[in-house]
Amino acid sequence: MSGDKIEVKDITPSTSAKSPHSSTNDRFNPSQRIYVRQSQGYFQRMRRYTGLFLVVFFALMPWLQQGEHQAILFDIGQQQFHFFHTTLYPQDLTLLALLFMIAAFALFFLTTFLGRVWCGYLCPQTVWTFAYIWFEEKLEGSANKRRQQDARSLTTSLLLRKIAKHIAWLILALFTGLTFVGYFAPIRQLVADFVTFDTAFWPAFWVIFFTVCTYANAGWMRSIVCVHMCPYARFQSAMFDKDTFIVGYDAMRGETRGPRKRKADPKSLGLGDCIDCDLCVQVCPTGIDIRHGLQYECINCGACIDACNSTMSKMGYAQNLISYTTERRLSGQKTQILRPKLLGYGAVLLIMCGLFMTQIATVEPASFTVLRDRNALYRINSHGQIENIYTLKVLNKTQSSQEYQLTVAGLPDAKWYGQQIVSVAPGEVLNIPITLSVQPEGLPSSITTIAFILSNKREAFTLEVESRFISAL
Repeated sequence: MSGDKIEVKDITPSTSAKSPHSSTNDRFNPSQRIYVRQSQGYFQRMRRYTGLFLVVFFALMPWLQQGEHQAILFDIGQQQFHFFHTTLYPQDLTLLALLFMIAAFALFFLTTFLGRVWCGYLCPQTVWTFAYIWFEEKLEGSANKRRQQDARSLTTSLLLRKIAKHIAWLILALFTGLTFVGYFAPIRQLVADFVTFDTAFWPAFWVIFFTVCTYANAGWMRSIVCVHMCPYARFQSAMFDKDTFIVGYDAMRGETRGPRKRKADPKSLGLGDCIDCDLCVQVCPTGIDIRHGLQYECINCGACIDACNSTMSKMGYAQNLISYTTERRLSGQKTQILRPKLLGYGAVLLIMCGLFMTQIATVEPASFTVLRDRNALYRINSHGQIENIYTLKVLNKTQSSQEYQLTVAGLPDAKWYGQQIVSVAPGEVLNIPITLSVQPEGLPSSITTIAFILSNKREAFTLEVESRFISAL
């Protein structure tokens, strides 16, 4: 037994396994910089057009006007949310809760069906990061050129180009900060005050805060946000299954990978279709190698698909060695599109949308409350009549002045002391003190249930609020 030897396995990582074109030796290290190579192709055109549309939409929406108000304005100070013809108040917060639930289930549905397509095409972090990379390419050159320049000593020409790049980044960041805050404060006044250095402290603080955040996130952190900070990257695997569409590499077709001449027959060389050019790694914004299988850092942007398809075209091979596919399809089985999880998310999403539309359709154009004077339950006036005192509160939730009529039901021969026809400005809460008096013999009991009625002929609606008329202890 003493002569037996225990075989030792060498598990030292092979240096040859590292890609010579890889932008980083350790993609999990935030200090390692990723030089993203520009990619052309169908999915990158789709991503660029989608990103351009979202930026234009984001920039234009706060400038739209609806009457005297900004069409979309989250007015926190006045506790009002203007959305074109509709104005919502804190009483309508159930709508906001429903909207968040709809957004959550829409994300669950989309992730289960198409993976992290939100991250690749719609996420602001991705849209702004690629916009910043565009400035970088225009002012400093391609990824390889930028890598070589950064490895050498800084020259005057490079310094000037870097300064120009950072100025462009800061301008875009300031535009983003002003636009975002413009959803919460009237943007025309905000921009005018900011340009003239007359902005109040808090609007100026938030504009600068979001400017710094945009500059840091899209200019410096980039994939660090996706890999290390974004919670979605951590829990999205709970929504994935073998039928979720992901960016995947067909290893059965691509392996064994290796370089070869364009006219060489890969089968005779014992090679697959992958020529190991590493373009898929160079164009990846998070610096991963998709050939290693599904990784949570992949944001489904499709850059590696376009890069690989370009190489396949040059080699004369079939497209989609890397493609939007599923784990089940990669294993040679048929993808099941309709499945219980996807149908469940879709059903809940439809129900939530139905509830939201119903709530929107039934939002009242006014709010009406009644407060009874609790200091004196009742009093007897000089004519022997029993009086009760109330304060009626009317909130005009429309975007124009309204005239309301106030009446009471359930109290025979009651006399009304106070305003019965009132005019209320948009968004105004009007307190109306009134007194009701009744002859004692006209009361059916010591405590009578009554109803105050608020009506508006122009809007063709009525609101009723129940109260009590007390005539004895």
